[in-house]
Amino acid sequence: MIIGIDHGYSAMKTKHCCFPSGVSAYEHEPYTNRGVLQFEGKYYVCGTGRQPLIRTKTENQNYYLLTLAAIAQEIQFRGIPPKADVVLSAGLPLTTFGREKRNFREYLLGKKNPAVFRYEGISYEIHISDVKLFPQGYSVMAVRPDVFVGEPSVLLADIGGWTLDIMRLDNGVPNATTCRSLELGVIRCQEEAMEIVRRDTGLSVTDAQVERVLAGKHCSVSEEAVRLIQQAGRTYIQRILSAIMECGFDLQAIPSVVLGGGAALFKRYVTPQDRLCRLITLPDVNLNAAGFERLAEQMLKR
Repeated sequence: MIIGIDHGYSAMKTKHCCFPSGVSAYEHEPYTNRGVLQFEGKYYVCGTGRQPLIRTKTENQNYYLLTLAAIAQEIQFRGIPPKADVVLSAGLPLTTFGREKRNFREYLLGKKNPAVFRYEGISYEIHISDVKLFPQGYSVMAVRPDVFVGEPSVLLADIGGWTLDIMRLDNGVPNATTCRSLELGVIRCQEEAMEIVRRDTGLSVTDAQVERVLAGKHCSVSEEAVRLIQQAGRTYIQRILSAIMECGFDLQAIPSVVLGGGAALFKRYVTPQDRLCRLITLPDVNLNAAGFERLAEQMLKR
């Protein structure tokens, strides 16, 4: 069984599941069974908040624990017995792919294989037989090749929680010299919006409230707070457009495909005055994971 996983700073995604990437450790059984992972004698609640920023995802065991939780959720969704052989398929930014590939593969394989754990009261025995790694963002071509048909050059922008990964595709092939990874993910927008609201109104709004307002949904905060958050969303998109231009891309000349958690935000706050050549947004947050899975399937078939 192949399971694709997108290890984000804000959320963990599989082909069918998505949950926040936070982990809270407990020495004793916690108050809830939801999202609880029991591993090596300790309890962890997975899905609380988001992952703190770390330089590499292999610095501590949090992403390994989140990987086990993601495997369990995907197995539950597919209705498969909790004892299984799994090929993991995951991704890394193209700019750091070569440097981090070996360490991340060994990290996901784990020190103990099979991994024996309990998740939400169910016992699992998962043997990770292999790990396939692919570039983030580019994997979208495996599931949505139609968006690139007839375009000789396309800018691909993957807006995640912490990073904005961009690359240009020429005739469907990544141009390696154009790949950039910028610290301009959606978390930056949320934090700046929270600070602006706190500074101008004295209100301490939450991440969840900011996220809801940015998505254009109703939220019971003051009209002034809503206006400031929406203004921060537009300012954030302007920063992204400016950063992309500074990297040498002209979005008024080539089409742009935007995916990841920030795709819907990008579509909402881009205006006609930005005069983009052609904008294609793919707001499905599970798209990268589905792409990793499809690429692994193709590789194993060959």
